[in-house]
Amino acid sequence: MTYKLQTNPRKSASQERSRSTVDALIEATTRILIKEGYDRASTNRIAEVAGVSIGSLYQYFPSKEALVAAVIDRHTQQISAVTRNALVKAAARPIEDAAREFVSVAIDAHRINPKLHGVLAEQIPRVGRLENIEANVREGYALVRAYLEAHRDEIDVADLDLTAFVLVTVVEALTHAAVLRRPDLLADEKAGRFVDDVTRLILGYLRKQ
Repeated sequence: MTYKLQTNPRKSASQERSRSTVDALIEATTRILIKEGYDRASTNRIAEVAGVSIGSLYQYFPSKEALVAAVIDRHTQQISAVTRNALVKAAARPIEDAAREFVSVAIDAHRINPKLHGVLAEQIPRVGRLENIEANVREGYALVRAYLEAHRDEIDVADLDLTAFVLVTVVEALTHAAVLRRPDLLADEKAGRFVDDVTRLILGYLRKQ
């Protein structure tokens, strides 16, 4: 018989006191993941750091994997809110401005607790949150494709689906690598040059000569 890992909360927190407990547990899990790593994030350790009893933890979460999943969900929601709002605001802007905003917001999104982002990237498959991440990525593709559709007169591409995929994938990969592995590229005046170069890359792709 195969054991199915339980990664969903046991129950939702409806009262202020219970919400405070859940928040404390999620924040404690976040701190431990960043400072001590996934393997040290036992339920006992999380309860200790959160300042709650192990019994209180198990009232809401069946396992440490469920707590890590909750951290992933919260972090994903924060990133999604930043990117969604920026892309919606850029919808009516000309392609030069929108491309630059696209790059800038991708950097901002990856700067939301980058150490946590790096840890969670390794744990997402383990706790079964790939579907949620992919749903957010699909939303990003849809918003970028809608922009391209509305600005066809400014670009020279034939396949909008392919173009949206390439743009989102390239910008995500470049900003992810810069924030997590080469933060020096985003320091001081270098940040402007990074945004300039990636923006030129986007515009060169969209305006084929």
